[in-house]
Amino acid sequence: MAQDGDEEMPDAGAGADATTSGVEFVREKQRLRLLPGSTDTAASFAFDHEDHTLGNALRYMIMKNPNVEFCGYSIPHPSEPVMNLRIQTWDDVSVFEVLRKGLNDLEDLCDVVEDKFTIARDEFDTAHPEQAAGR
Repeated sequence: MAQDGDEEMPDAGAGADATTSGVEFVREKQRLRLLPGSTDTAASFAFDHEDHTLGNALRYMIMKNPNVEFCGYSIPHPSEPVMNLRIQTWDDVSVFEVLRKGLNDLEDLCDVVEDKFTIARDEFDTAHPEQAAGR
């Protein structure tokens, strides 16, 4: 230990996992990629490990935006875990902001559905305790 109270720490070896207080951080692979040939008003994105569930819901939410000229998705091949999304906007509207808004709107919609489902389930459980006990 140095005189000023600083402790010298050895460098981590190559490939060492970053840990803080015994908690291991796992780096996840990037799941969203911007495909080549994209501009600020027309871009294609690749979502890894996503399918029609996200594709159709996100397409619907993005198409509700009046600044969007076109939005569509495709699954290039059933054996490949990737979903491609294409967004084209009017004028100088950024496709990146449109995608961010679409994802946020979809998240908000899912939160509302979850809240309404939970309320309805709790009301049912209160009205029918004999059926709720069987779960």
